[in-house]
Amino acid sequence: MNPFLAIILWCAVNKFFTIKHVQFTITTYFLYLKHVIFICETKMDEKDQAILALIQENSKLTANQIAKKINIPLTTVFAKIKRMEDQGIIKQYRAILSPEKLNLGTAAFILASVSYSKNNELPITQRDVAEEIARFPEVQEVHIITGDWDLLVKLRAQNVEAVGKFVVDKLRRIKGLEKTLTCMVFETVKESTSLPQQLKRDRP
Repeated sequence: MNPFLAIILWCAVNKFFTIKHVQFTITTYFLYLKHVIFICETKMDEKDQAILALIQENSKLTANQIAKKINIPLTTVFAKIKRMEDQGIIKQYRAILSPEKLNLGTAAFILASVSYSKNNELPITQRDVAEEIARFPEVQEVHIITGDWDLLVKLRAQNVEAVGKFVVDKLRRIKGLEKTLTCMVFETVKESTSLPQQLKRDRP
């Protein structure tokens, strides 16, 4: 028996505590243990980070290949990946398509400002406009930002003309959108969905 529980039971027998005190203390103790276990389970170690680095680079790697690359048992790889999926650290597995091969090689970023109120109508928020913009399939990202502009939008299209048609015929028709500034992308130096992983501890 756990020494902590043994002391509690001994005190109860000798009438130092009432039964209700014992029940409350035991419940508190198990809640504490549950909290400690949760922290241990959610703490990321170097092997977790190594797995994330590998599957971000190539999600088609098998568990056996990952195990060989980072030198850990196959069962540990399965357990770690399952835990990170359950915790929402690994959200999805997706294919990264080539925009150029699909005739969508033109990218643009659009800054947009929101008109928060109009006459006596209900106020319009940044989120309202952002959600409307996000419905368009051409749009890849919509961010609510600080500064002189309210929203940052990223989209892909066939060419500059298609971007212009999107802005004039679709974007500017959204209720609450005040003005826009379109920035065309000349060349992409880096475009990644990977998150950085601290694979080695920094030396003091």
